[in-house]
Amino acid sequence: MRAVLQRVSRAGVTVAEERIAQIGPGLLVLLGVEAGDSETEAEYLAEKTARLRIFEDREGKMNLSVQDLGGEVLVVSQFTLLADCRKGRRPGFALAARPETAEPLCRHFVAGLQRLGLQVQTGRFRAEMAVELVNDGPVTILLDSRRQG
Repeated sequence: MRAVLQRVSRAGVTVAEERIAQIGPGLLVLLGVEAGDSETEAEYLAEKTARLRIFEDREGKMNLSVQDLGGEVLVVSQFTLLADCRKGRRPGFALAARPETAEPLCRHFVAGLQRLGLQVQTGRFRAEMAVELVNDGPVTILLDSRRQG
């Protein structure tokens, strides 16, 4: 499972010209589920996401988490994070989990964030989405559950 965390001052998702999610300060999480992932990876990434200290304290040091700030989280499923671009010019997506596996794992990730006390909104699984964000910093972090450490 891979997640791209973007520290944002605001972010939102629109589907078919309808705004379906919008957050203020917090994190935009682009989430890709890999074939073979399980609830274990979803729980690991949810905890890591909630507690990762990537927000500045009063001295300007990254010492605070989204959980510490009471920030919001917007989670958007994005299978293209599992693109394999090593051969040719067209990405392959064989590493991505099938939708019937990926969707429940995305929901499990969201539930994990909620259990940790975060306010979470989501995009719409398998929908064509327009994602808008104002990256704060900019700060963008890549998490990969298979490279835990």
